[in-house]
Amino acid sequence: MKKYFLAALFTCFLFGIFAQPKQWKMVWSDEFNYYGLPNDRKWNFDTAGNSYGWGNNEAQWYTFARPQNAFVSNGTLKITAIHEKTNIKNYSSARLTTKHKGDWKYCKIEVRAKLPAGNGTWPAIWMLPTDFRYGDWPKSGEIDIMEFVGSHPDSVLSTSHTEAFNHSIGTQVGKSFYLPDASTAFHVFTLEWGTDEWRSYVDGKEYFSYKNNGTGSAAWPYNQPFHLILNLAIGGGLGGQKGIDNALFPHVFEIDYVRVYQ
Repeated sequence: MKKYFLAALFTCFLFGIFAQPKQWKMVWSDEFNYYGLPNDRKWNFDTAGNSYGWGNNEAQWYTFARPQNAFVSNGTLKITAIHEKTNIKNYSSARLTTKHKGDWKYCKIEVRAKLPAGNGTWPAIWMLPTDFRYGDWPKSGEIDIMEFVGSHPDSVLSTSHTEAFNHSIGTQVGKSFYLPDASTAFHVFTLEWGTDEWRSYVDGKEYFSYKNNGTGSAAWPYNQPFHLILNLAIGGGLGGQKGIDNALFPHVFEIDYVRVYQ
């Protein structure tokens, strides 16, 4: 009896070692428990693509360190899109990145956010490679943790873009998740990214996964550091499918926290 007990105990020990889920440790976060512009030790304002619509025919002009478009107060970051004349565009907004201030290879990211609905809005939580090891987009990959098209306010999207699978050649892979209160309640959008797979979740429910198919970087460029992007686009190829409703401005993409684990 004793030897059976010891065998069972050893089996349980092995199970405990090999079957437990990965224990994530927080390595970076912004809880937005301050007042003012986003913390410049953690965030950059990205304006580099304004002149060409960011390759998506987007209608907004992203501003630099302008509190009207990106501000932290009452425990949340507000990225605000405004209908106004700004340089060559009729809308202003903000695009924040962690590039060179938060770059990770294999990680878990949690973002708790509330999304702005209405024709023309296109908020996103996503990642791009920091060094583009395999070449320009889409060769080095893109991870869309969450995209929301305001003209379809009852669902969010997660998509992978690579050289082999991307929307420019009609081969992109992704999935939508039904979320009817996306614009009226906060939800947690999560990425879990490992050596051969990454997965997207809403409030702890997995709804999309993308796996390494073993064919090389054309399908799996996700073995290099990426950085996080938070932005609120207006119009564009996806956000502007049903036009832009100017009567609904301003729009606010509100973020409660961002947490990164490895």
